[in-house]
Amino acid sequence: MMERIIKVNGIELATEAFGVPEDSAILLIHGGGHSLLNWDEELVQRLVAAGRYVIRYDSRDAGRSTGSPAGAPAHDLRDLVADAASLIEVLGLDRAHVVGMSQGAAVAQLLALDHADVVASLTLASSTPGGPGHQQDDLPEMSAELQALFAAEPPEPDWSDRDAVIAYLVEAERPFAARTRPFDEDAVRQLAGRVVDRTVDIAAQLTNPFLLDAGEPWRHRLGQIKAPTLVLHGTEDPFVPFGHGRALAAEIPGARLIAMEQTGHEVFPRDQWDIVIPAILDLTARR
Repeated sequence: MMERIIKVNGIELATEAFGVPEDSAILLIHGGGHSLLNWDEELVQRLVAAGRYVIRYDSRDAGRSTGSPAGAPAHDLRDLVADAASLIEVLGLDRAHVVGMSQGAAVAQLLALDHADVVASLTLASSTPGGPGHQQDDLPEMSAELQALFAAEPPEPDWSDRDAVIAYLVEAERPFAARTRPFDEDAVRQLAGRVVDRTVDIAAQLTNPFLLDAGEPWRHRLGQIKAPTLVLHGTEDPFVPFGHGRALAAEIPGARLIAMEQTGHEVFPRDQWDIVIPAILDLTARR
């Protein structure tokens, strides 16, 4: 594995590739506020060991990629979609199996709709049919706890204080985790330290993704997706409740839904790997 800075659409994206380029390619698109580090490297290596070429990258404002000042993103969600499409092309992949989580899954949906020629398959985790911020009156609301948390607008930390930012990251993840499984604070804290140390502008990473304009709703277009699709959703997701995953799978022709038990709005907990990894490998096998 080697980090590589790739220029696309007038900006730079930090990328890491694992495995053999001739194998089936999987492109991982992280969620808002996250970076490529949120895709666990051991999980990535298990995919590689099964014959996959895996690429993870920092979206704009994340990690070591091009960013905007905190609170003033100079791009919108469609720019993230264009970045992913261009990255697949620049890497010479022809097509890629796209795995997106949360906001990354919204990017993946639009990628499959507007750049279908570069998408071999879709895996959509912790997602909703359509985009973030779009009105979904027929789907369940986020938990009362999260609604209260967002309404209270917790104060930001001193972004120059490493320990304070790490503590902030840990507490930011806690409300999104499942309640029936112990919260692994030590693991979250270790990851938070690595994220802080690697990120150019942690304030921008934790602020700008949630200010992006999602543009026109596209839920009504989901029936046009042709790529084989897997929907993974936590049964205890407090942010995008499980009904969103069920609706998403119902609206994409032929999509398969897998419920991740004892899982909240979080990136593939380790105890779900024995379910998630075989499902992704089956979807991404050469046909």
